[in-house]
Amino acid sequence: MMKHCTRWNDWVLGNGAHSYRQEFLGKLFGKMVLKGMVKDDKPMKKNAPAGIFTIKEQNGDIQDEKKIWLAQMTAYENFSNPEFIHDFFGKMKTEDIGIFVYKHMDHHLRQFNA
Repeated sequence: MMKHCTRWNDWVLGNGAHSYRQEFLGKLFGKMVLKGMVKDDKPMKKNAPAGIFTIKEQNGDIQDEKKIWLAQMTAYENFSNPEFIHDFFGKMKTEDIGIFVYKHMDHHLRQFNA
């Protein structure tokens, strides 16, 4: 889960080489789904698809991933990635990215009662 979150944050923050493009179904339904997700403070639903960020590795250094994750959360204070296009939601307002990032992190922390 931590590796999923750190790789996902790298994608949103623009760390590394990422190609950003919206999928076809996202072009049809993405904005509608995003609007429903960011309109209130309800947590993300369980079993949301992870897409390209599905991680099946069972090894790694949890302490290193934790340090990376904490640094990434701090990096959101100065978020600036104008190239970011969510693969389903498409181009997002900075405020919507902030809400979505919060809900994504909250979703995974709740998984482990953290």
